[in-house]
Amino acid sequence: MYLVGGYATIATCPNSTRLISHIRVKMGQQILVTGAMGFIGRALSLNLLGAGYQVRGTIRDPSRTAGQEGAHLVGVEWATLHDQSTEAELKQVLDGVQVVIHLAARVHVMTGLESDRLHEFYRINTDWTKRLARAAAGQGVRRFVYMSSIKVNGEKSSAPFTEADSPRPQDLYGISKWKAEQALATVSSQTGLEVVVIRSPLVYGPGVGGNFLHLLNIVRKGIPMPFALVKNRRSLIYRGNLVAALIRSVWVDRAAGRTYLVSDGEDLSTPDLIRRLGKALRLPVRLWPLPIAMLRSFGQVVGKQVVVERLLGSLQVNPSKIMQELDWHPPFLVNQGLAETADWFRTRLTS
Repeated sequence: MYLVGGYATIATCPNSTRLISHIRVKMGQQILVTGAMGFIGRALSLNLLGAGYQVRGTIRDPSRTAGQEGAHLVGVEWATLHDQSTEAELKQVLDGVQVVIHLAARVHVMTGLESDRLHEFYRINTDWTKRLARAAAGQGVRRFVYMSSIKVNGEKSSAPFTEADSPRPQDLYGISKWKAEQALATVSSQTGLEVVVIRSPLVYGPGVGGNFLHLLNIVRKGIPMPFALVKNRRSLIYRGNLVAALIRSVWVDRAAGRTYLVSDGEDLSTPDLIRRLGKALRLPVRLWPLPIAMLRSFGQVVGKQVVVERLLGSLQVNPSKIMQELDWHPPFLVNQGLAETADWFRTRLTS
C-alpha cells in the first residue's frame, strides 16, 4: 500500500505483501472515526476506505457532510456525535463498531479565565474521551486508538523524547491529553478494552492550518526572517505518515495497551525547515542572523514568548519503539511531505 498525498492507493511493492494480506482478512471491519471531517480525519477516512474497511465518521454539524468537504468522503457513513449526546445516541453510533479511532479534540480555547479554559479542555479532551471509551467497551468494541500529543511529554527536549520519559505537560491542552490517557488506562483495566495511544508532534500536509500555514505565507511573500543562527532540532510528522501509523495500530495485535511516539524520522532546524519550504515552493528565502538572546527579548516585548521559543527551542521524538514493535516506517520522506504540502498551497492560492 502506498499513501499518496495522504490518501491510499493499493500497489505492488516489496513491503506490501503482509499488509495487503491482512487487509483482505479484515476487509469489512467497521471503524468509527471521530473528527472524520478534520485535517487528519479526512485523510485517515479515505485511507481506511481504500484499505477495505467500513468507516463511520462522527461530526457535530451534519450540514457539513452535504458541502464540498463531505463530497470528497464518498463511502463514509456519517453520524452526529459529541459530548452532549445521550447514552442512547452513543449506543446507536457504536453499534457494530469493532474499532474506534478518536481524533476529535479541543485544541484552542483562547479567551476567558484560565479556570474556565481548563474546564473546557477537561470537558472535551478528558471527560468526553473517558465517556466514549466506556460506552465503546459496553458495546463490545475491541480496540480504542487515541490520538494524543507530544505535549504530554513536554514543550522542549534536551534529548529525543521516548515513551519511557515521565510526562511533563506544560499547557492546558497537554495536561488534558495526559489526563485522558490516564482515564483510558483505567477504562482498559476495568473493561478489557484494548487501548492504543499515539503521541504526535506537529502534523503538516495538504490542508494544514495554524502556524505552519502562517510560515508558508511568510515564505511566499519573501519576508526576511532572523533565524540564520538558530541551531535547534524539531520533529514533525507528515499527515500521510501519521495516517499510516494510525492504521497499523488498528490491526497489529501487539499494539494493544501500548503508547507510541511518532515522527517523520528526520528532525529539522527552523532555518532548515524554512529553506526546504522555499525549495518546495520554488521560491528564494531570506534568512539573516540575529542573536538568540535578542530574539527571545523581542518575544517577551511583543508577548509572543511561546511562539518564539518554539522557533528557537528543540523538541525531538524518538519513534524507534513503534518501528520495532509494529514494523511501521514512514512511507514518506520529509521532502516528499513538504512537496505535497507546497503543491496544495500553490493550488489553494490559484483556486
